[in-house]
Amino acid sequence: MNSLPVDLLLLSIATPLVAALAISLGAPLRLAKGIAAVAFAVPALIALFLWSSFAGAPSHATYAFYTVYNTGLQAIGIHLSLGLNGISLPLFVLAGIVGLAAGLYAIQSNAERLKTYLVLLLIMQGGLMGVFASVDIFFFYFFHELALIPTFIMVGIWGGKDRNYAAMKMTIYLTAGAMLSLIGLIALYYKSGANSFDLIALRSALLEHGLAAGVQKYIFGLLMFGFGILVSLWPFHTWAPLGYGAAPSSAAMLHAGVLKKFGLYGLVQIALPLLPLGVVEWARPLALLAVVGNLLVIGFITIAQRDLKQMVGYSSVMHMGYAFLGLATFSVAGAGGVVLMMVAHGFSVALLFLLSTSIYHRTQTFDMMEMGGLAQKAPVLAAFFVVATMASIGLPGFANFWGELTIFVAAWKFSPLLTALSVTGVVVSAIYGLRSAARVFFGPQTEAFAKVAAAKPVTDLTLCEKLPALILIAALFFVGFWPKSISTQLNSALEVIYHPAPAVQAPAVTAK
Repeated sequence: MNSLPVDLLLLSIATPLVAALAISLGAPLRLAKGIAAVAFAVPALIALFLWSSFAGAPSHATYAFYTVYNTGLQAIGIHLSLGLNGISLPLFVLAGIVGLAAGLYAIQSNAERLKTYLVLLLIMQGGLMGVFASVDIFFFYFFHELALIPTFIMVGIWGGKDRNYAAMKMTIYLTAGAMLSLIGLIALYYKSGANSFDLIALRSALLEHGLAAGVQKYIFGLLMFGFGILVSLWPFHTWAPLGYGAAPSSAAMLHAGVLKKFGLYGLVQIALPLLPLGVVEWARPLALLAVVGNLLVIGFITIAQRDLKQMVGYSSVMHMGYAFLGLATFSVAGAGGVVLMMVAHGFSVALLFLLSTSIYHRTQTFDMMEMGGLAQKAPVLAAFFVVATMASIGLPGFANFWGELTIFVAAWKFSPLLTALSVTGVVVSAIYGLRSAARVFFGPQTEAFAKVAAAKPVTDLTLCEKLPALILIAALFFVGFWPKSISTQLNSALEVIYHPAPAVQAPAVTAK
């Protein structure tokens, strides 16, 4: 139950949406920037406050700050129910922090039609906060769609090279994934007999009655492929690097850093605990797609990239392989590693997209072969990029390390062979990450870059660029040095929902 005098979860969703409306009604540009800054800051501050208050808050079926609102759709089981458990809490905080960093970077970007750009980002931010605050899976899906629509528009209007093709491809793939996942969620609602989309009611109904193994197999397959497309599961991944390469920076930060986690979160919070017999059927195919496709095939494609932003986009797809492997283990450790990985990847990939665009502003190209020697002119930018690269590789001291390590430990019990193959992903990440840093910052200066530097002297990061980058770096270090800030509540939630009554409990999943 929610013991706070104000429902801060609802406020975190409403603030960006109200701000978007205020700006669209004709606020002057300077005022619009101020409104946007406040509207991006409020969800981040609320998320941090609820994170600090979570341990002592009263709970309802493992959800703290739980509140139900009358929607007028109770007859068909739809309620606006908001709350946070140990799984959604870290992702809610991720959405707030990355949203703040992306918003601050957008405000200082001086993009064309900046007010419209900020309005779309604010709508996206409101949807993201709603995704992870929703206990009702109808609104969980609704808020995802609310956040997804601005992405297509921003890519199509403010995108770079091949933006129209990228926007169309993203629309086709992500719409297909969303439709498959929607069919799976409706089937779960219908077969559960709960007459409610509320996740607590669905879990109670399934614990009492259970579902036949065949039904679970087909529903889990729909959710796995539907959510998988949204997360760029190989071979349904091609929209991601193309879309991120064309997307404006703040949109790429929000989508790759946060919205892309919608599918993984849906599998961890909904599909795996409610459909355990379905997991048994699909675990091995999922693990093979993750390791062979995402980690190995996409990993080597990432090494071959010359375009810096495309490299970051492909690396994002590659790292999803770790997450899918963790899901396939169907264990508390595997699921916990996936959530840690989601949070860490969200911070690091958002930081890499931010810094990639900052590099472009100084070199006028994303082609790494046309760069070189940038560290002499922009040492702070170089230091930040090296930090982001080390975090992405999974160096100890960063949040990414704990997510990858936990997944490897869980995966070893599942399949030593697949685990050994997945560890090669760390080597692949080191190759493309360190090579890009060396080429851009520490290699010899190319003639093309020398001409750019002669025409316009290269400067280091400005304060407006440093601030959002420092927010993300601080988050990576904080979780890296204190992973229990996430794992304590996360383990408690996973232990409850991943150890159901015998009626729905699945046998242990192994793959030799």
